[in-house]
Amino acid sequence: MKQFNIKIIIHFMGLLILFNGGFILLCALTSFFFKDAVFTEMLSAAIIVLIVGFIPMILTKNHNKQIKKIDGFIIVSLGWLLMSLTGAIPYIITNSIPNFTDAFFESSSGYTTTGATILNSIETLPKSILLWRSTTHWIGGMGIIVLAIAVLPILGIGGAQLFMAETTGPNSDKLHPRITDTARRLWYIYLGYTVIETLLLSLAGMSFFDAINHTMSTISTGGFSTKNNSIAFWNDKPIIQYIIIVFMILAGTNFTLAYFIVVGKVKKLINNEEFKTYIGIIVTFLIISSLFIIFKFNDIPKSSFDHPQVFGKTESIIRHTFFQVVSMITGTGYITADYTTWGAFLSICFFGMMFLGGSAGSTSGGVKIVRHLLMIKNGLLEFKRALHSNAIIPVRYNDKIVNQEIIYTILGFFILYMLAFIIGSLGFSLTGLDFIDAIGLSASTLGNVGPALGNFGPSFSYSTLTPFAKIWSTFLMILGRLELFTVLIIFTPFFWKKN
Repeated sequence: MKQFNIKIIIHFMGLLILFNGGFILLCALTSFFFKDAVFTEMLSAAIIVLIVGFIPMILTKNHNKQIKKIDGFIIVSLGWLLMSLTGAIPYIITNSIPNFTDAFFESSSGYTTTGATILNSIETLPKSILLWRSTTHWIGGMGIIVLAIAVLPILGIGGAQLFMAETTGPNSDKLHPRITDTARRLWYIYLGYTVIETLLLSLAGMSFFDAINHTMSTISTGGFSTKNNSIAFWNDKPIIQYIIIVFMILAGTNFTLAYFIVVGKVKKLINNEEFKTYIGIIVTFLIISSLFIIFKFNDIPKSSFDHPQVFGKTESIIRHTFFQVVSMITGTGYITADYTTWGAFLSICFFGMMFLGGSAGSTSGGVKIVRHLLMIKNGLLEFKRALHSNAIIPVRYNDKIVNQEIIYTILGFFILYMLAFIIGSLGFSLTGLDFIDAIGLSASTLGNVGPALGNFGPSFSYSTLTPFAKIWSTFLMILGRLELFTVLIIFTPFFWKKN
């Protein structure tokens, strides 16, 4: 059996749980400020989690500070699981979600930025719990692992292996040669987005509490809301929805490109093939969806468009479709209208969007645009290779030749992703769900989207799922968030075999 650095693994688990406890403590202070009647419970939850994190850190303070790649995989996978478990404690102690399975589901949905919920009456929750739900999104958005890497130098620990395990996408752009500085710069951008969107939403008419909650959900492409109707609550304030659209697009864009813009390298954005494809896909689906609804308007239930049409019917249609397209492609999962009522054609389109995802290096889930782009390029080149069997025709991306090994890895990832989707659907079907519900849930949880199809579409919660289905959903959410390999490799025999 391989030699793992057990002490550093345990030490790091303690560090992650301490992070959790610190954020719960902040939410407890919110409870005290708003007097929402659960301050004692939130404080107790924070103390419990802090103690659970502090003990293993103390017991393993004398550890070998070298993290190997195999340690990184275990730390990331186990870390997400423990974060979700300890993150469920505030729900249970405050009796907001007394059932463990439901609390674990809600917590996992938060950290994986899926945004699926078992709650049916969100607005009755204490404000501190609402903030905690959004905070789990914000922590999970960029990855608690990356956050920890940014402070690892203080502890004298190198974090390259963890960063590679957490950021499993094909994009290898670095902002700085030192991995910790890269993580830190990414978090500066993340914080910057958070501050700017919060201010804009507040100025647009949201209360500051709603603004900070929805900002954390937007920047993380999560989708938890403080309102039962999600963003549809503000259908009479289009400016709020347009602000959220812009920041969903930004959150689904590679964060390294945002950094390049900040330092004046705008050409990096303009010339980036993935970004251009990403915007092109959004515009294409927007045009298709809007035209379909405009021409089929009389055949579509008007519930989506009966809200005050501030700028007229056409603007309302375009805004709703624009919002839903961006929300689904980025995996944010916010809703302003129920797309499943727009007819079979658009329902299939939105189902397909669940497999897209945003850019590599973003907070969105799904397969990611760059993988689709490279697979399509490679597929088209197969026609040329068939005609010119002796020719060497490489795949190019951003005017650079892509190593064939990367293409093989991407093809392998896609096959595994589709296999996980099929197995996920079969798992849900065993619980008695019909075909539409099963494939919708599998695509949504694996892609970290949130709303699915059928009985689990935008207008419904996941509360009716069986306990097994909720645990199965949780597994798929974590599997999708860590992009398959990080989790699945742990279940392979050769991972544990001694070299």
